[in-house]
Amino acid sequence: MTGRAVNTTAARWRRTTGFLALLGLIAWLCADLDIARASPGAELLRVAKGFLAPDFFATEQLGQALANTLAFALQGTALGAVGGFVLAMLWQHRAIRGFAAAIRAVHELFWGLLLLQLAGLSTVTGVLAIAIPYTGIFAKVFGEFLEEADPQPERALPAGSDSLSRFFFARLPLIWASCKAYASYRLECALRASAILGFIGLPTIGFHLESAFNEGYYDQGAALLYVFFILIFTLRGWLRPVVLPLYLLAAVLWAPPVYSGNWQTLVRFVSHDLVPAPLREGHGLAGLWDWFGMLAQQQLWPGIWQTLVLGMAALLLTGVLALLLFPLHSPLFGNRASRLAGHGLLVVLRTTPEFFLAFFFLIVLGPSMLPGILALSLHTGAIVAHLTGRFSEQLTLRDDAPTGLDRYSYEVLPRISPNLLAFLLYRWEIIMRETAVLGILGIHTLGFYIDSSVAEFRFDRTLVLIIATVALNLAVDALSRHLRQRLRGDGAVPLPAGSGG
Repeated sequence: MTGRAVNTTAARWRRTTGFLALLGLIAWLCADLDIARASPGAELLRVAKGFLAPDFFATEQLGQALANTLAFALQGTALGAVGGFVLAMLWQHRAIRGFAAAIRAVHELFWGLLLLQLAGLSTVTGVLAIAIPYTGIFAKVFGEFLEEADPQPERALPAGSDSLSRFFFARLPLIWASCKAYASYRLECALRASAILGFIGLPTIGFHLESAFNEGYYDQGAALLYVFFILIFTLRGWLRPVVLPLYLLAAVLWAPPVYSGNWQTLVRFVSHDLVPAPLREGHGLAGLWDWFGMLAQQQLWPGIWQTLVLGMAALLLTGVLALLLFPLHSPLFGNRASRLAGHGLLVVLRTTPEFFLAFFFLIVLGPSMLPGILALSLHTGAIVAHLTGRFSEQLTLRDDAPTGLDRYSYEVLPRISPNLLAFLLYRWEIIMRETAVLGILGIHTLGFYIDSSVAEFRFDRTLVLIIATVALNLAVDALSRHLRQRLRGDGAVPLPAGSGG
């Protein structure tokens, strides 16, 4: 690469960084950052005492909740992987890509809220709330694996080989290992999703965790969180391909995904409840326009604005935290003990779901945007810091390179900044997706209005608001993809599988 090209690329990513930083600063100025608790320090001390002395025997249904969490995650991931694999085989069709993008843009909790109206607090609700968006996610990832696979083995097959033979004998073997690795990672994500489905009433570990923290039993809540951490941290130990069919069979036997509702309920929900009220009541297009205008003024535009503000503020803080935290995982800084401790911290932060963190900060700080910003930034900042630290392993420093702060500022930071920015852009759409769903906790994003409309049984409003979240996520994803393409000449390495979780 010539010196002029290097300068052009550097200027391009600096402008992009400045643009995003400016948007983030504006968002911080517009955000509601009030601390509503009169004495957050005292509440934090009570929480700390609970985490230091967890009560593992207070929750009588802990085993059942843990089994439900596993059952929903295993079945949801399996269904999502099968559905995504089928869609990936047709990935060349634009309609398939659009369908996959639409279903994965709706958060698991929003799917859960809709499915609750049809199947109630059942296994079907828990499994499909995970399986539907995961189908879109698997389709995208598997489809990209197939697109990037080496075409030479397929060309070497005998002339006249049918398409199925070409796929199963020439293409699938090339991507099978990557598909298995990604499915394992996605199961970890599904366990987190299954846990937080408890916040809408499903009998997973999140249901008991919410109850314990809301009632001030922090020792019980801490025990539940520790059990969840153990489940995630030991995943590689107990998740073996040879026993996976047995786990899946046990999950189906424990919680059979059988729909026991009335199919007429489903028909009525689709053909009546989701239809805008003016059309149901015969007010025509004029009434529909007035209805939409009222909804847009009272809920849609405020929800979109607040979602953007919270998401952009979180993106800025995520970048700052990633810059501060990546040395904890980089072999270029510290020693073995410090890196081990830093790695442990990053693992805990990126393993804890944003929803759990936001719920915790809401208890300590009270309702505002601040708990959501902190939760998203800590979780995503740990992920970006981990990925950036891994990238820094590829850097080779000269023998007389400085140490300490000079090494960070002058040797490492300029070389990892383009990749860190690429990781941030890749996570941007995920931050916005999680921002919207934090409204279920009472933070005034789009999810707040979606949850309110469901509670009021105004599902026509729910549908419009969910479509708005899909459109917002797709727009942010398109902008992020455009910016990444412009920065592609900066030498950034391909993102590892799972960085988009």
